[in-house]
Amino acid sequence: MIHIFRGSWRWTVTVTIATFVLAAVFSVTSTVFLNGLSWGIGLCMLFVIVLIGVVFDAIGIAAAAADEKPFHSMASKKVPGARQAVGIIRKADQFSNFCNDVIGDISGIVSGAVAFAVVTQIVLAMQNPTSAIQAGINVLLTAIVAAVTVGGKALGKSVAISHANDIVFYVAKVFYVLEARFRITFFDVRREKHKRRDRKREIKQCYWKKSTHLNS
Repeated sequence: MIHIFRGSWRWTVTVTIATFVLAAVFSVTSTVFLNGLSWGIGLCMLFVIVLIGVVFDAIGIAAAAADEKPFHSMASKKVPGARQAVGIIRKADQFSNFCNDVIGDISGIVSGAVAFAVVTQIVLAMQNPTSAIQAGINVLLTAIVAAVTVGGKALGKSVAISHANDIVFYVAKVFYVLEARFRITFFDVRREKHKRRDRKREIKQCYWKKSTHLNS
């Protein structure tokens, strides 16, 4: 229990810092990019951000719903991406948390800021519209963004659950390319195996000590 708490605490701190950094980067980038551009480009950028949130939400659901067993035989045959797929599924709690909560929530926050900027640009382009028109544009764009986000995530979840292994495998191939190109390791599956062996050995030793103590 203490080991789980320590691991969760470490991950919580890491994901909090990562969220802060990514949110700042996305906000600054979107603000700088939108400055001086037309509202049409801003609208396209808005829906790209919404699409990113929908895609990452589906990836997170797929990681939680995928089955690890089919990838073991693929990993033994050295199929590119199979080992990374096993790593994604074994770290499904952290991986889905990053995809669903970190990227998903950041996309939602940034899309709201971008929507406000787009509404401002539309109002400025219309030259002194009435307050009712301004409010109507704001409500309409907010409703469209909300509908596309919720509808897209609903569709993404159904696809992710139905094709969880396929989605995880595609994502794993991306990690395989990144690992091969930059010589870094995202998912150390061998280390996880050693950890599980050590835990089993500790449990057996603990059981043996208890049994010998009772017999004595």
